[in-house]
Amino acid sequence: MMRKELYRDPINGKLTGVCAGLANYFSVEVWLVRIIAITFALLGGAFLVVVAYVAMTLMIEKQPKGYQTQWEDKRDHTLKSKVWQQGRAPSDWLATIAKDLDTAESRIQSMESYVTSDRFKFDREFSKL
Repeated sequence: MMRKELYRDPINGKLTGVCAGLANYFSVEVWLVRIIAITFALLGGAFLVVVAYVAMTLMIEKQPKGYQTQWEDKRDHTLKSKVWQQGRAPSDWLATIAKDLDTAESRIQSMESYVTSDRFKFDREFSKL
């Protein structure tokens, strides 16, 4: 299993992608990280926020090409229980699960019809020869 690493995400970011990279790393929505940074800056920490942002821009590497797609599958399999989390809403998951169960049921029915058919008995006897 791959370990998630911290990268800047300039594609999804507004300036240099620091907030987007932090959001990807902690699996939260980007807007939440931006709101926290802006709130901290407005409450008197503007200098600290600017210094930290510039330092993280210089220290954190850009996200490699294709890195986001490696985590897309994992993100698709996460259920969003809070509004600020990444992932899909429960209603979307229920629709996907219903579709997957319908597909599985049709495959099981076709296997069951084959196993109970005369063709299966013939193939089994023929393979014993």
